[in-house]
Amino acid sequence: MKIFVTGASGWIGSATVAELLEAGHEVVGLARSDTSAQRVVAAGAVVHRGDLDDPDGLAKAAADSDGVIHLAFQHEVAFGGDFATAAAADRRAVEAMGTALAGSGRPLVLASGLLGLANGRIATENDGLVPSADVRAIPAGLRAATGLFTLSLRGVGVRSSVLRLPPTVHGDGDNGFMATFVAIARQRGVAGYVGDGSNRWPAVHRSDAARLARLAVEAAPGGSVLHAVGEEGVPFRKIAEAMGRQLDVPGGSVTQADAAEHFAPLGHFVGLDAPASAAITRELLEWEPTGPSLIEDLEQDHYYRQA
Repeated sequence: MKIFVTGASGWIGSATVAELLEAGHEVVGLARSDTSAQRVVAAGAVVHRGDLDDPDGLAKAAADSDGVIHLAFQHEVAFGGDFATAAAADRRAVEAMGTALAGSGRPLVLASGLLGLANGRIATENDGLVPSADVRAIPAGLRAATGLFTLSLRGVGVRSSVLRLPPTVHGDGDNGFMATFVAIARQRGVAGYVGDGSNRWPAVHRSDAARLARLAVEAAPGGSVLHAVGEEGVPFRKIAEAMGRQLDVPGGSVTQADAAEHFAPLGHFVGLDAPASAAITRELLEWEPTGPSLIEDLEQDHYYRQA
């Protein structure tokens, strides 16, 4: 298959490109800069220059492909305080690519998130299919709405699926949530957690997430919701303590009231209890995670190297 991958030079995207090429697929990767283009070429893929603010270009690339894996999102805009603008660009991109694929039966895999899906209990692939008041109340709800739209494309002849990713897709080279928490712990001199730290986060190794993205574009039925979950819920206190051991700083509780100040832009997320299951996904696509656990990864030195 000829697969168009947005976010091809990113953390998950670059692993997905390698996974697709290894499986014998041809890959066209979206690149918005010369640096991104060089990474895509070095990986062995073909470059399509553009970005999420160019829906016409995205539509053309989708139409010229046998399927799409949409991993790109304007994270720098979202975490800069304007989630609505990032979510709107994402929605326009999906609408354009979905229209280009309509009636073809070709796949469109959308990356989405798990945080906030079912706070306080184990979320499954069957959660979040009806917009709830809780989801509408958080910024991530805007992105969840695009996920529901993606699933609806099944009705116009697109083999659409939503790949929900945990907040931590970990591994050597991770510059996301875990790397940010390490930096905060180093700066503050304490590896913090909210309250008693019993709230749980799901996790997956980067290699397992990439393999599931490949399986999704190859075989996921239209309308599928997939959970890239290797571990259902790692208590945040254990995450903080693992960081503390490597940094030689103590773990410490932060009150919910102080979380926004202590954890800066991530303060809203740290205290969420968001365990999630992948039982349906594992059975549907015969996917079994094999990568290291989050704590195993946090015990390696790659999270603690300083530039």
